Amino acid sequence: MTEPVLIAVAWPYASAQIHVGNLTGAYLPADILARYHRLRGRDVLMVSGSDSHGTPVTVRADELNATPEEVYKQYHAEFIELFQKLGLTYDIFTSTHTANHFDVASKLFLSLKENGFLYTEESKQWYSPAQERFLPDRYVEGTCYFCGKTGARSDQCDNCGHLLEAEKLIDPKSKIDGSTPELRGTTHFYLDLEKVQDQVAEFLRARQDYWRPNVIRQSLGQIETEGLRGRPITRDLSWGIPVPVEGWDGKCMYVWFEAVIGYLSSVIEWGLLQGDLEAWHHWWTNPASRTLYCIGKDNIPFHAIIWPAELIGVGASFDAKMGAEDPQPLVLPYDVPANEFMNLEGRKLSGSQNWAVWGLDFLERYDPDPMRYYLTVNMPETRDSDWDWEEFYQRNNNELVATWGNLANRVLSFAYKHWEGVVPDPGEPREGDLALLETLREGFKTVEAHLEAVKLRAAIQEAMRLAAEVNKYLDTSAPWFEIKADKDQAAKSIYTAMQAIDWLKIIFAPFLPHTSEKLHGYLGYDRSIFGQLVTREVADSLSTHLVMLYEPGESLSKREEDLWQPTELRPGKAFNQPAPLFQKLDASIVDEERARLGK
Repeated sequence: MTEPVLIAVAWPYASAQIHVGNLTGAYLPADILARYHRLRGRDVLMVSGSDSHGTPVTVRADELNATPEEVYKQYHAEFIELFQKLGLTYDIFTSTHTANHFDVASKLFLSLKENGFLYTEESKQWYSPAQERFLPDRYVEGTCYFCGKTGARSDQCDNCGHLLEAEKLIDPKSKIDGSTPELRGTTHFYLDLEKVQDQVAEFLRARQDYWRPNVIRQSLGQIETEGLRGRPITRDLSWGIPVPVEGWDGKCMYVWFEAVIGYLSSVIEWGLLQGDLEAWHHWWTNPASRTLYCIGKDNIPFHAIIWPAELIGVGASFDAKMGAEDPQPLVLPYDVPANEFMNLEGRKLSGSQNWAVWGLDFLERYDPDPMRYYLTVNMPETRDSDWDWEEFYQRNNNELVATWGNLANRVLSFAYKHWEGVVPDPGEPREGDLALLETLREGFKTVEAHLEAVKLRAAIQEAMRLAAEVNKYLDTSAPWFEIKADKDQAAKSIYTAMQAIDWLKIIFAPFLPHTSEKLHGYLGYDRSIFGQLVTREVADSLSTHLVMLYEPGESLSKREEDLWQPTELRPGKAFNQPAPLFQKLDASIVDEERARLGK
């Protein structure tokens, strides 16, 4: 089999709509990477699902006077709708509320316990006398004792990224009624992070040459300056996965411990749906497997410290519990390319204040590829970025339409008219023709290097630069004038431009799949680049969830063939009459969209 690549995508809390900050932070980068690696002929799985058990779900349920299950199912369906419209190619998008995930999480929990990486301890947790219950961490906010920022949750500060100890939170308040909770003793299981600290640090040092500096700073930097201490992995909750130990009724696994296990359980579920109980090993016990975790910076500690700690602690025990005759350890993350945050018009995104660009709302008025393009070229890879409606308008018209879309449309339209819908024969190429195509060949290598390093902004900027180079070539060769004097010379120019466009179509495909597929069809190809995704509902013993899978036999990307390379466009090949790939926007949309904000 080909090289296995697992694209593990952050699990959205099933309690709120998805906005552009979420999309550019984790979900879109994952799809770009998945599409690229599929083009390389690699064995790719892109997996995720709805985080159904997080306290944001219970908070939202309280607000709506609904059950947590009702809330998660509502948002889960909305996620699927958005992801399909935007073209996010999950092989499986499940949820943490499935019998399979309950089983896998329980097996992993017990593996850690049997291996001596869990212990029990009584600790202080915030308790609401008014509600007569312990409060989940997201129900309590206060001031961070590291950075002094208000609004920190009792388990983590999103401002500085530190994991917090609940009892040290300054000026805690209940998010439910604003009252001051009190600390009371309760017994929980703890993950013994101190026991695996040296191994986690060694794992991180082996990756610091290619991991992003912000990820290393919040993981290895934290270990080297503060060290690791045990953290509770259970909570006094009724909504979640019960602790699989006798006598622990009324307690569930803590969501930050349990949700990351979904990267493993979803692959196992994918295999079960294929009728292959052993398929998951190809990605999870294969030393050649590359696992990439696409997340936002607020999730760095959980993916770069705690999840590796869980995997190290489990060793080969989980595989043994799954019935393996020769159990193997689970693979550790290859990369955690966490993004920073995206702001909006110079202000922090705020769902409660409707200061956001919501994914589904955007797609009611605009096509998906312009969103994908702007979110990629503006992706917050190394620092926070900003969605600006004026910039979106300008980039759509000046780059997507003028530089790339018009290039493809005018060349193909001209060729269709003057060569009657077949690719012209260029004869012997000229020096300028060869120079342009060599520029494109080198461009493949440059974009490839950026994508392998998960530098998506640089990759798409290089793609657009290459499109501009083709425009410069046409300005010089001017086939629109050549044809009046010498059609053979014009044929050389048009063939060279069509060849370049055919290659650019592949380079742009991971970023702009919808328009790349259209262009693929205009160029006369019968089969699609990526294949057709289908959605089906799977009835589970706990719930009904949705799974997105490739139609069997449809996807070129499932072949063991590297499509990421320049291939010759055959002279005489029939192609189809083209149409514009992108819509030019009116300047009025800037004021119209800004007027929607905050209402």
